[in-house]
Amino acid sequence: MEESEIEYFFDTYAIIEILNSNPNYKKYVDKPAVITIFNLAEIYYFCLDNFDEDELEEIYSKYKDAVVDIEDETLKKAIKFRKEHKKKDISYTDAIGYIYAKEHGMKFLTGDKAFEGMAGVEYVKK
Repeated sequence: MEESEIEYFFDTYAIIEILNSNPNYKKYVDKPAVITIFNLAEIYYFCLDNFDEDELEEIYSKYKDAVVDIEDETLKKAIKFRKEHKKKDISYTDAIGYIYAKEHGMKFLTGDKAFEGMAGVEYVKK
């Protein structure tokens, strides 16, 4: 599937809700995910305490295939975005994902309150 056909960039928040079988995220389960290596690290960290070793490896492998490279300009824009929204306490990972999504015509799928009401965000409550 080409990136232009992908609708969503999945924030770590969204993936954790999917892994937790949150019914509010059911419609996203079969959608192709796009994430960064930073999201993958956060997902793995969460899974360490919540899944057995076999499940952990399966989840890691599934989402490793969804990792995209971040261009230098995207990274710079993301850091500027984070600084501009300092009061919202947006993480580096979230800022990079949000800007990547924006630049690639995707919706940023999250339930993180910091993004509620922002342009290009599909905000789904817990």
